[in-house]
Amino acid sequence: MSQIGAPRGGTCSGSPRSRTLGSVAAFTSAVLALAVLTGCSSSDGADDTPAAAQDNAPTARDRVADGGTLRWAVDAMPTTFNVFQADANGATSRIAGAVLPALYTLDERGRPRLNPDYLESAQVIETEPKQVVLYKLNQQAVWSDGREIGAPDFVAQWRALSGRDTAYWTARNAGYERIEKIERGKNDLEVRVTFAKPYADWQSLFSPLYPKQVMGSPNSFNDGARTTLKATAGPFLLKAVDQKGGHVTLARNPRWWGQQAKLDSLVLKAVPRADRVTALAAGNLDLAEIDRSAVERIALALRDARAGRSGAQAALLHGPGSSITPAKALKSWALAHGSDEEKAEEVTAARKKNQEAVDRYASTQDGLAKYVVRKSLEPAYTQLSLNGESGPLADERVRRAVARAINRQELAETVLKPLGLPAKPPGSHLALAGQAAYADSSDALGSQDTQEARALLADAGWVPGGAARKPEGAEAGSESEKKDAEKKDGEKKDGEKKEGGAEKKKKEEKEDAEKKDDDEKAAGAKKKAADTASDEGLYIVGDDKPGARRALPAPVIGASGPENGTHVLAPAAAAARQRAALLARAEALDTGSGARAAQSAAKPDQGMAGAYAPRGSAAPVTVPEAAQALGKDGKALSLRFVLPSGPGSESLRTVGDRIVRMLDAVGIRTEVTKVSDESFFKDHIASGDYDLALYSWPASAFPATDARPIFAKPEPAADGSLLVEQNYSRVGTDRIDQLFDQAVGTLDEEEARELVRQADARIWAVAGSIPLYQRPQLVAAKADLVNAGAWGLAAPRYQDIGFKKPETTKGTERKS
Repeated sequence: MSQIGAPRGGTCSGSPRSRTLGSVAAFTSAVLALAVLTGCSSSDGADDTPAAAQDNAPTARDRVADGGTLRWAVDAMPTTFNVFQADANGATSRIAGAVLPALYTLDERGRPRLNPDYLESAQVIETEPKQVVLYKLNQQAVWSDGREIGAPDFVAQWRALSGRDTAYWTARNAGYERIEKIERGKNDLEVRVTFAKPYADWQSLFSPLYPKQVMGSPNSFNDGARTTLKATAGPFLLKAVDQKGGHVTLARNPRWWGQQAKLDSLVLKAVPRADRVTALAAGNLDLAEIDRSAVERIALALRDARAGRSGAQAALLHGPGSSITPAKALKSWALAHGSDEEKAEEVTAARKKNQEAVDRYASTQDGLAKYVVRKSLEPAYTQLSLNGESGPLADERVRRAVARAINRQELAETVLKPLGLPAKPPGSHLALAGQAAYADSSDALGSQDTQEARALLADAGWVPGGAARKPEGAEAGSESEKKDAEKKDGEKKDGEKKEGGAEKKKKEEKEDAEKKDDDEKAAGAKKKAADTASDEGLYIVGDDKPGARRALPAPVIGASGPENGTHVLAPAAAAARQRAALLARAEALDTGSGARAAQSAAKPDQGMAGAYAPRGSAAPVTVPEAAQALGKDGKALSLRFVLPSGPGSESLRTVGDRIVRMLDAVGIRTEVTKVSDESFFKDHIASGDYDLALYSWPASAFPATDARPIFAKPEPAADGSLLVEQNYSRVGTDRIDQLFDQAVGTLDEEEARELVRQADARIWAVAGSIPLYQRPQLVAAKADLVNAGAWGLAAPRYQDIGFKKPETTKGTERKS
């Protein structure tokens, strides 16, 4: 069962996962993805085509050489061999996929498929009064110590993961807590599992399956499985762990009953992403996930090799030596051999350093020419997370405005198009293209629409110039004074009825005089108001006039835009009438008058029709109101955008920069903070110290179980904090939770898929998470390595990985 752990953002450290359904995804500083949906029927009506096909050099087993060692890069050594512990990492999952039973694995469409190496069959045999699943195990399936796999192993794993015994340090117990009992069937090869309440995702359980020696006691579960495994049951077994050398060796399992592994051994080597080009060039790796810059280096190396150029020639063509012209070389030689000894020594050292760089580049390119790049799309998508716990994003209208301001297609093309990969943004949070449950529910939020984004912001009270305006309550005095005046007039009229004759006439004369004075004062006030100018529907410039209201700086248009200190104050839109006027103006800008605004910006000396300015003031440089910084009740609209700063996070930062510009266009300002990969998750995402962030989730075949904690409605804790589970956007609804609960509790597969789709539509609507693009999967592989590379949605089949037999004039022969 895929246990979804912390998201990873930043350094692209996701490794090719085993895709067995039991891996616990732990936080590293990079790759992420989200869940795909259960579906075992091939006639489910879904689009059978994934967004991108596998690219793993598929080769028939009879054309794969027997023997050899595969050196496979991982980001770090395994912290534990127990995938059900919270600190399990990518290496843990990869090892589990090769050495432990997986009752179900994922096919090329990301669907769970029964694994015949361990199961003859598994099916629901009863639904009333309780759900009962009967597993019939492969008769040959045994642990590496010779003991057969059976009910005692199922019982031990259930008890360890059910959550009933808190002595077990488990990451999650999803699904296992629903089991009521486990019994032996007709014989030792049958296992009956009875559920206390229906569980749709029962296929997620017992993958991977650990031996009872690991799961049987808290000590062996918590500590014993951290450094070794007492028994295994896969095509490979755990042979050696070299913490100092940074590698784990898996050897071919002599007791394996299935098709024999082609490789003699599989060595997982901990190699940081930044060091992989060097390790590949030195021939120290056969398979490694890489980033875009490494892809480009390998592409250059292959192009040069096909053109017959050596690495040294390549270095002079596009490497460190490419900037050395004949004139520069001659001058350098002259200075190095000149009479100025100090200068000669300096130049000689520089020449030596440059030559070393050329030699390194040449050697690296020669080494990289032995590899190919295999690429697909990971079962993962990168999302923009909007923290809705507090601040402006607590308002759903602002979250939706952010989402409507973003062009997801453009962002997907930015990342994927240069790699030649499909660049269609995901339409679901819970399934990917090709999955049985996939349906594009993004219409529940809507596509990119600048005008709609502005309207949503205006409706929420965020308007141009709002940062310079007082809250509405502060302007209530004039209305109060009006009411007081009306009350006073009423009292006067009542008094008049009680007065008579001369007294009344005398009173009227006095009031006429007072009225005349009032009229004169009103006229003076009106004139004064004309001098100070109202900001109703007008732009005000020149805040240097005494008593003039201070305005906001106008944004600069373009890199070389005006920086003359002119200030612009746009009208407030607190009232419905003002907001309607703002929207009308925004629409006009979108439909043509924007060209006139551009002309005004190009000719600042001509001013703007209808603008108020003190005599002698320079005319304003006009900026579309929607592009001005927005504010509300004296506060500017600014969002904290946290991005990882690691060397593998360049693409995330590029996407982040584009998002900043898209938000800027509708008046949403951002404060970008770049933090270390180590700090990104624990100090910002998990703690909620951000407004916007980019990260992804690892894949699962069972979103009703695995995705629920990601989108569950946060609940208040006793200490006043929020219990967010894994919902780091802190946005959720009771209805979303109900739909997940209903989906996981039905045994009708189509009904479960429909409920998950409904949940996804509501997740779109609350706009806490905006899927942007499916992550690229880029893998460098030795040219003769087959059945390995970019698996896409599928799980690796470890026993088929190997090196292709060399071709001969007589056909093929084994690789020596």
